[in-house]
Amino acid sequence: MDSTVDRSEVSLHEVRVALALREWPDVWLTNREISAAARVAERTARMHTLRLVKLGVIDQAKVFPAHRYRWSDQAPKRNADYTRRLQAAIEVFGLVTP
Repeated sequence: MDSTVDRSEVSLHEVRVALALREWPDVWLTNREISAAARVAERTARMHTLRLVKLGVIDQAKVFPAHRYRWSDQAPKRNADYTRRLQAAIEVFGLVTP
């Protein structure tokens, strides 16, 4: 059995991170702030923000002392497939979208 996670899958923690960012689309958040809002460990928030930046659905500001992130208003255009899968996962997990 292959132990690697299919990267087309969207985890509950990933959904929670995405929802935390979508809740405040105009606010730049640190991973610490995202982890508190999403109720996940800070390293989990870091892992998911890195993935979401690569997917093009969040913007990243490389500033000191901590990078900051916000949900991109271009997310549906940049990665329509992912945003559809994210919305489906939100519904499956029974979470309310902001």
